[in-house]
Order: sequence, then structure tokens, then C-alpha cells
Amino acid sequence: MAPARAGDTTSLAVYLVGETTVTLREALYGLAAGSLLGLALAVLFLHVTPVSKGLMPWLVASQTVPLVAIAPMIVIWGGKAGLPPWAAVTGIAAYLAFFPVTINSLRGLKSPPKVQLDFMRSVGAGRARVLWSLRFPAALPYVFAGLRLAATASVVGAIVGELSAGTGRGIGRAILTSAYYYSNGPEKLYAAVLVAAIAGILFVQVLALLERFALRHRHAR
Repeated sequence: MAPARAGDTTSLAVYLVGETTVTLREALYGLAAGSLLGLALAVLFLHVTPVSKGLMPWLVASQTVPLVAIAPMIVIWGGKAGLPPWAAVTGIAAYLAFFPVTINSLRGLKSPPKVQLDFMRSVGAGRARVLWSLRFPAALPYVFAGLRLAATASVVGAIVGELSAGTGRGIGRAILTSAYYYSNGPEKLYAAVLVAAIAGILFVQVLALLERFALRHRHAR
């Protein structure tokens, strides 16, 4: 196995796996933060219609802005706030992750049939009880669908963030370095891109396993 760098005994495979773990950790933090924000927004939009009508167009518009334009801004704001570079990378990952969770969660929270909602209200269930006992269980398949989309987006966000944040670590930096020295070792760039793709696939598969575990009783019916 070829070494990662000249004069370094570390193999290319070990080097890329090590850098990928850094990226996946940043993506995981971003996915967690983005998912919490997405769920909170979905609940807010469900219960406060004027806020939903006012903010939803802006959320949609935010996803049309090129990430290469947003990423440097987040890095600069993070630096001014005294945050470490990895925090900016996590913020970029969360920026891409929250939107699919918001949209899918909101759709799921609205999915219970009207007859079930009327029954809950007829027995005196308040808004919070209806949310936890009826709407959230019904929304779980939609939430996990959003999480799978958010997982791939968070990995992409982490990789792009590493290119802008100057963290010095991560598969994004490895791809950039390999591209810079492409003429001397094109196979290193191909290997870095392949490892990044595999990492994204594995990230989604982990969420798929969590979904099967969380919904095992529903699938067994």
C-alpha cells in the first residue's frame, strides 16, 4: 500500500480512514444540531400558522443559496465569535441538515387522520398530549426519512466546510491536498473521493438500522 505522503510510513488507506473519522464526527454533530432545530421548527410551524407562512419561504430560499458562498461567511462569523474551526464546520453541516428534517417532520406531524385528532380532543387531551401521544408516533417514519436525507447533506456540508475553515484535518482537506498534487499522484485523489462516498453511505446505513430498531413493532404488524 502506497504511503500517504513522501517520507511518511502511514499508508494511504490508514490516513484516509483517520481523516474520514474527523469528518464524520463533525457531520454527526451537525446532524444532531440540525435535526433538533428541524424538529423544533416543525412543531412551531404546526401550531403557529402565521409563523409557518412567514418563515417557510425564507427557509426554502436559504437552501437555494450556493454552499460555497455560505460556508466562508459561517467560518468568518465563527472566528469572530472565538469558536474553533471545527465548530464552523459543524454549523455548515447543520445548515444543510435542518431543512429536510423540518419539511418531513412537519408532514409527519400533520399525517394523523382527522378522526383520531377529534377522538383525542373529545377525551380532553390537550395540545401537548396530542403532540406526544398521537402526532409524534405517526411522524416517526417521516422523521427518519428526513434524517436519511439530512445525513448525506451533513457529510457534504462537513466536507465543504473543511475546505473553507482551514481545519487542517478531515477528508475534505485530504481531497483538496490530493487535488493540488493531482499530477504527481492522481490515484490519491480518486481514493479520497471514494472513501468520502463510502463514508456517506455508511452514515446513512447506520440511520437506516436505527430506523428499523425504532419502528420494529410497527413493521411487525
